[in-house]
Amino acid sequence: MSSDPWGRVDETGTVYVRTADGERVVGSWQAGSPDEALAYFKRKYDGLVVEIGLLERRVRTTDLSAKDANTAIEHLRSTVTEAHAVGDLDALVKRLDGLVGEVDSRREQRKVAKAKANDEAKTAKEQLVAEAEELSVSEQWRAAGERLRALVDTWKGLPRLDRKSDDELWHRFSHARSVFSKRRKAHFASLDAQREDARRIKEKLAQEAESLSGSTEWGPTAARYRELMSDWKAAGRAQREAEDELWNRFRGAQDVFFAARAEVFAERDSEQRENLTRKEELAIEAEKLLPVTDLKAARAAFRSLNERWEAIGHVPRDARPRIEARMHAVERAIQDAEESEWRRTNPEARARAEGLTGQLQAAVDKLRGQVDTARAAGNSAKADKLERELEGRQALLDQALKGLHEFGG
Repeated sequence: MSSDPWGRVDETGTVYVRTADGERVVGSWQAGSPDEALAYFKRKYDGLVVEIGLLERRVRTTDLSAKDANTAIEHLRSTVTEAHAVGDLDALVKRLDGLVGEVDSRREQRKVAKAKANDEAKTAKEQLVAEAEELSVSEQWRAAGERLRALVDTWKGLPRLDRKSDDELWHRFSHARSVFSKRRKAHFASLDAQREDARRIKEKLAQEAESLSGSTEWGPTAARYRELMSDWKAAGRAQREAEDELWNRFRGAQDVFFAARAEVFAERDSEQRENLTRKEELAIEAEKLLPVTDLKAARAAFRSLNERWEAIGHVPRDARPRIEARMHAVERAIQDAEESEWRRTNPEARARAEGLTGQLQAAVDKLRGQVDTARAAGNSAKADKLERELEGRQALLDQALKGLHEFGG
């Protein structure tokens, strides 16, 4: 017979373990000495100690869920209770009881952390909604549009709330963006309508200018041309192609008339040479506006220069194309800057670019999730195939984002 504090082997080879509830049989040993029997069943106990230690480490160092942890604890508890091992089994049960307390404590901590994170996310989303609603009435079309897109990205990075709260806040957020988008679209549609109105007005002005080009009533006709020029400026800009074509007709008709008048009033050559000197000074001043860095300031400065230019009067005929070409070059550069600004803020082109980018982003996110799922399932071949497809979609997305960036987005 052999014995130690936690178990014994009787004369028949039956092995017992001692617990708080008394002894119970854990096995029978006939192949060797009683000491070897106790050693064997103690090794079984050591194995349980290792298993419990591993579970304790998992609970304390990983994100093992409370449900899975409790399932593992109960499994080990059953194993310990029925274990064919010799050792302090009661101590192992106490360790498992203590681990249950740790799991419960960690569950409460996670619950508190989750509630805190939810409150923070709700506050953050409420702030995003408030800012979006404020931006929805802005007329800073480009800046407000860029900020709203940034708010969308920020929203996507925040965790979801409970469904009711999240849906209500998203509805307000989405509505604010929709209001802004409709207002912006209406604004640019109005600009298009204004340009079409300007085209129709300038078409009539060009026709009248052409009808007057052969007049020999120098004073009244010159006065009428000045009125036509005022009407031309007041009409606003037409679409670029139409603006250039109509301007050439309008200005060409005036040139014909004033060239004829210049021939008749040759005695005014001296005055015209003085006009040329003054216009050359204005051309130099206008050319200093280039390159255009401040569109608003350049446009205002050029308008002032142009008014002074028109007030000066005619220059000698042979000098007119050269001096006017210099001034027109400055005007064209400012018009090009205006057209560039229009293209950057064109809502329909931006909307198409944003739509394509959104579709590609969704496809990339979906493929990335499928790759992770395949990897987790151990299906490497499928995961590799999906990754190759993901690389292609990502390349398209990068290209689309680059195009969107050209809009200032």
